[in-house]
Amino acid sequence: MRRTQLAFALALMTAPIVHAQSPAPAAVAPQPADAYQWLEDVEATRSLDWVRAQNADSQKLLEAQPGFGALRDDLLAILDSNARIPFVNKEGEFYYNFWRDKENPAGLWRRTTLEEYKKPEPKWEVLLDLDALNKAEDKNWVWRGANCLRPAYDRCLVSLSRGGADAVVVREWDKSDRAFVEGGFTLPEAKGGVSWRNADSLYVYTDFGDGSMTSSGYPRIVKEWARGTALADAKVVYEGKPDDMYIAGYADLTPGFEREFVSRTLAFYNDELYLRGAETGLVKIDAPNSANKSVYREWLILELREDYTAGGKTYAKGSLLATKFDDFMKGGRSFDVLFEPSATTALSGFSPTKNHLILNVLEDVKNRLYTLTYANGAWTRVPLVGAPAFGTVSVSAVDDETSDDYFLTVTDYLTPTTLMFGTVGSAPEKLKQLPAFFNSDGLEITQNFATSKDGTRIPYFMVAKKGIEANGKNPTLLYGYGGFEISLTPGYSGGVGRAWLREGGVYVVANIRGGGEYGPRWHQAGLKENRLRIYEDFAAVAEDLIKRGITAPKHLGIQGGSNGGLLVGNMTVLYPQLFGAVVCQVPLLDMRRYNQLLAGASWMAEYGNPDDPAQWEFIRTFSPYHNVKADVQYPPVLFTTSTRDDRVHPGHARKMFALMKEQGHAVYYYENIEGGHGGAANNAQSAYMNALAYTFLKSKLFAE
Repeated sequence: MRRTQLAFALALMTAPIVHAQSPAPAAVAPQPADAYQWLEDVEATRSLDWVRAQNADSQKLLEAQPGFGALRDDLLAILDSNARIPFVNKEGEFYYNFWRDKENPAGLWRRTTLEEYKKPEPKWEVLLDLDALNKAEDKNWVWRGANCLRPAYDRCLVSLSRGGADAVVVREWDKSDRAFVEGGFTLPEAKGGVSWRNADSLYVYTDFGDGSMTSSGYPRIVKEWARGTALADAKVVYEGKPDDMYIAGYADLTPGFEREFVSRTLAFYNDELYLRGAETGLVKIDAPNSANKSVYREWLILELREDYTAGGKTYAKGSLLATKFDDFMKGGRSFDVLFEPSATTALSGFSPTKNHLILNVLEDVKNRLYTLTYANGAWTRVPLVGAPAFGTVSVSAVDDETSDDYFLTVTDYLTPTTLMFGTVGSAPEKLKQLPAFFNSDGLEITQNFATSKDGTRIPYFMVAKKGIEANGKNPTLLYGYGGFEISLTPGYSGGVGRAWLREGGVYVVANIRGGGEYGPRWHQAGLKENRLRIYEDFAAVAEDLIKRGITAPKHLGIQGGSNGGLLVGNMTVLYPQLFGAVVCQVPLLDMRRYNQLLAGASWMAEYGNPDDPAQWEFIRTFSPYHNVKADVQYPPVLFTTSTRDDRVHPGHARKMFALMKEQGHAVYYYENIEGGHGGAANNAQSAYMNALAYTFLKSKLFAE
């Protein structure tokens, strides 16, 4: 699906901030001194010495557990397996893939043809060997993608991260020469990026020096940069305000529909999109800020997150609308409704092909696919031919300029992921399938519903033995996220299967509010002062599992990362009686200072502004760092984070662990020195950290 360059926001777990015109809040009452604030100094010698000491203690305890080494090796074998599906994207005549394995831990950027790709063992042409580059430059570069200039796709802007951080360096690469371009476009390390305008100019949005970044730590200015000139001489195209979130520019180079855009993201799901013309300058696309705005060929497509009244009609939030872009820019407000939600359905996504649009809908967290076709002034809708009836299904156009081909992936918790290739109008063919990384015989997936405190039905998936005995003794791992309109749908994980299900554990995923399982309304129900609803939902699922006899508190563990780390942190301090162990990964935990740490300011529309006394009153209720008490018995907790995480500050995990340890609680800590927000920079690090987590959980939950 073609979206604005700011669609990255979902992956970045970003959220709104206070606008510049908002009145300054009254001062919050002085807070007690934070004895562990020094741990926010990420790379200070004192901090890193502390990290290494805590790591050593936890490693000594967990690595000594039976089976740790074997599990780590098994997980690494899965991650390194050459039987994994090499997912590709098409550019020109070739299909591109980035691949890591045992021999190439940093990875290979490579390509092949469709004919070769369809073979069980394709022949790949290696473009860039990142391990060789790291050796030559004495670096630890982590791949962050390549933006190649159409139509030849020969010149590329390659993004590389030092140790896995969000900040990247950008270097121009020539495929013909298989080398970086001497004297080509090069950007120093920063959060931001670039986009081609043409062969000799770029849109660049990066750190240009003092005052050029937003309070969230992202670019505030986008410039036009001509080849052969200094970055300092680049021409300013648009300058946002300091408390905006992210400013960017990009060119749509689709033949016949060439357009240039500037996007101003004020907040998560709050952005403005401008059409840039040589004669007109910047002209705002006058659609709601809350709507996701996609311009595809002749169409403007809107995903509504609020009700929208236009042309005398009101369209419900969660709907998908389409109109002719040129007509809209001339003042037309006539829309076609491509999708309208119901009480049980929500838009999961859409992907345009050359002549159609493939619609993906969630019905009670199960995917349904449809083909939309525009002809004779109207859209028709039919089920996608050959779409699977079961499993989590995702679809993406292979090349929306030249064909109606698409890739389809099908997966669930027990069925190895399958990749299919199809053309609209005919049934897709199987291209690749993962091997079974664990024995799933005797296991089944069920969907269940719990009732939250306010009466809302909360769906959850459970993977367990068929006919599981309701004796309250089954070790159970409950996973959740609950934020930023991100849906959790079933997916195959060799790691979960090998480390948990094969060992006799029950695996549960909760579709709590804050996510997108039922569209914007599900997300918005848990914002700011309503955040506790999310934790009530998660508690309801836990209580339902206990009530059904699936498990008991001493056998029930929970796991979550990032916003999910905030979730399990709150479950620990608000509902300690329900759980026997907690894995809290790359978390937010100090909600008093989160907006002052790294990208935290960009999430204030999700959580609120703690510098406003009125908002701090409700934020405090879900700030784990401020709710932990010495005289309460908490379940044991393993905190994990990364020194190189420049999105969610590692100080959250550091400080919470230090405070809980001082109070005498059972806590463990491991911080990977590399890894970024994902926690690991390569497969070996991922395998090790996952082995720590599962070993910890098994040691606590499998005991009688």
